[in-house]
Amino acid sequence: MHFAAHWALLLSLVGSLIFAGIAAWQLWNKDQGRPAWLETAQAVLFSVLTAVSVVMWVALLKRDFSYEYVAGYTDSVLPTFYVVTAFWAGQAGSLLFWAWMTALFGLIFSMTEGYQRCSNTTKLYFWLFLLATEAFFLLLLTGPSNPFLKLVPAPADGKGLNPLLQNPGMIFHPPLLFLGYAGFAIPGCLALASWIAGEPTSWLKNTRVITILSWVFLTAGIILGCWWSYMELGWGGYWAWDPVENASLIPWFSATAFIHTAVIENRRGALPRTNVLLAALTMLLCYFATYLVRSGVVESLHAFGEGGVGRPLLLFILTGLGLSVLITFAGKSARPVRQLAGLASLPGLLVLLAWLLMASAAVVFLGTLWPVISSMWSQNTVGLDASFYNKVCNPLFVLIGLLLAVCPWMSWKEGVREPRWAMAAVIAMAASAAAFFAMGYRKPVPLVGMAAGVSSLVSLALLLVTSKSARNLRGGLGAWLLHAGVAMVFLGVAFSGPYQSVKEAIVSPGQTLELGSYSLTYNGLNEFSTPGYSGAKARIDVTSGGKAVGVLEPERRIYKNFPQPFAEVSVIPSLGEELYATLLAFTPDKSASIKVSVNPLVNWFWIGGTVMCLAGFACLRRGQGGEE
Repeated sequence: MHFAAHWALLLSLVGSLIFAGIAAWQLWNKDQGRPAWLETAQAVLFSVLTAVSVVMWVALLKRDFSYEYVAGYTDSVLPTFYVVTAFWAGQAGSLLFWAWMTALFGLIFSMTEGYQRCSNTTKLYFWLFLLATEAFFLLLLTGPSNPFLKLVPAPADGKGLNPLLQNPGMIFHPPLLFLGYAGFAIPGCLALASWIAGEPTSWLKNTRVITILSWVFLTAGIILGCWWSYMELGWGGYWAWDPVENASLIPWFSATAFIHTAVIENRRGALPRTNVLLAALTMLLCYFATYLVRSGVVESLHAFGEGGVGRPLLLFILTGLGLSVLITFAGKSARPVRQLAGLASLPGLLVLLAWLLMASAAVVFLGTLWPVISSMWSQNTVGLDASFYNKVCNPLFVLIGLLLAVCPWMSWKEGVREPRWAMAAVIAMAASAAAFFAMGYRKPVPLVGMAAGVSSLVSLALLLVTSKSARNLRGGLGAWLLHAGVAMVFLGVAFSGPYQSVKEAIVSPGQTLELGSYSLTYNGLNEFSTPGYSGAKARIDVTSGGKAVGVLEPERRIYKNFPQPFAEVSVIPSLGEELYATLLAFTPDKSASIKVSVNPLVNWFWIGGTVMCLAGFACLRRGQGGEE
């Protein structure tokens, strides 16, 4: 099947190029015939990618180590559910999954009413851009990143899956990211197609559902990635400003800015050019994310390294960027463009929000690429650490939190819509800041962030009580829930990072550590062995004020084929202070080196992130042409 799958991809590449070329030829000759054959070509492409994906999954499940990819990411003792998810564990598999999902989104979009509303010229441009994008993926899959390479002779066993990836979070984190990345290809391609074709219908409304779904998938992927980092890496946090983590955050900032400026165009007919540029930029930043991970330009704990795809990806991104800028500034809106209201209005503050989000994206972009940028004048290139991002990004995040508290009360035209409730939000902010200050939380930026989070929740609660639309699922309930989730995330971030308490020590059985109000008694460890790994589990009894709180049981494992030890953390969850323990090392006499931390309100981050994602689905029910 190696040969058949490879040739199926190769024929798909040729077919995609031919059909993209035919679309271009038809546009050149101003032939506006219905492009039904392009829709059929997309269906065939999706079918082929589905078939080759099934081949890959069968090879994984059968542990057919004659496939280089299977041998590289599985072994005979790997649990089946991790074998299934090994599909996207490596570079070639993840690119195949991304290409498959792009084809799926293209096929689904071709069946929607939004697609049917577009003119034939717009459809031709859309297929030209999307098929060219898919052809690029197929070029990578048949060239430098082929998932169907054959090993002769086949090894008796595989190398196994990286233990860091053997976590439930990694089952869903990568595919959700790729679903988000793939989905944003649709609004990106249709925005450019509509703009260049002078499309009279709104491409924003035509792609609204796919845009929201893509944002939900990308957000869920990032949140799950944070949870994986928190539970698997053992360092006690959920965001380390690692290049790979930053890679998915940059398009998320852009996508979030785009969604807010799209609201302004839908309601006020303003910013059409901005929305075209942001949609195209978000699509390209998704490709840039994979360039960061797969080009080897930056070092990371879990980057794929250079695999021959870096230069093609960079060329594709730069070509796409140049084309997007050219189309955006050369074209013009086919519909009347209205003037934007002033800054002291809801549209004005939404534009300010978009600028803050894009500024955050720019900071993360430059910070991540700083080793590459600084290499132009220095041989000692050093990446920027977390302190840089915290100093620059945290104030931007706090400003975004302040906008979240104020925006519900601003008018679409000018001024404050509900002065008394806006004043209540301001009073809640001042009162909560004073209360937190009195409680000892006195770091300036986190303090304002906490107050902004509380004020946002108060503001949203008042909105729910006073606005009938905010309680209506087809009105604004989904958006209300989503922004409540954002406010909870703000509170989680403001408390859990700056006010985390950490202690690290070497302890003998029976010895007790004190951390804050907690007493942690180490009661030895048990060594164990499974077919896949061996290790030891420590037992730490936790009390507070003489009362039992729970038991922490962190582990230290050594996996087959991976000689270095890996930590499995243990937590005692709480909506207040969560206890977190890592077993760093142990000796034959059962002395252990342990690291324990108290993470205040960290679960508000997970809950808020979950609410954001679930509320995104509720936003799908909102009226297409109604109030946003």
